[in-house]
This record gives sequence, structure tokens and C-alpha cells, in this order.
Amino acid sequence: MGNILREAVENKRKKLIDKLIAFNVYKKEDKHLFELSLTELEHEYKAFKSLQHPHCNLGSIKLTSKKAKS
Repeated sequence: MGNILREAVENKRKKLIDKLIAFNVYKKEDKHLFELSLTELEHEYKAFKSLQHPHCNLGSIKLTSKKAKS
């Protein structure tokens, strides 16, 4: 049972590292991502995601309304 849990933790760490690398995040302070624990990686990923706006590369969204023709 211990090996299954260890593998699951390592797989989750790898997925989080891959996601952070996709966003060009390679280090946290002076540590490389592979040096961080699962908890540290989860915290870093959540912090990074909370700072990102879903439309950050598109500029601001402007809502317009079309007036109905009478």
C-alpha cells in the first residue's frame, strides 16, 4: 500500500511541475520545482493561478449592447 501512495504523490508532483513549467515558472525563490514537496507545489500552483486573469493576453473585455430597431 505504501508504494501505491508514494507513486500517486510522485505522479501528482510531476503533473503540477509540468503545469507550472507550461506557465514559465521554473523556480520558487532559490529552489527548483523538483526540490519542492507536493504541498509546496500545490500552494505555488494555487497562488500562481489566483494571480492570473483568464483573459490576461486579450486585454480588457468591453460589453456592448445593440439597440433594438424600432
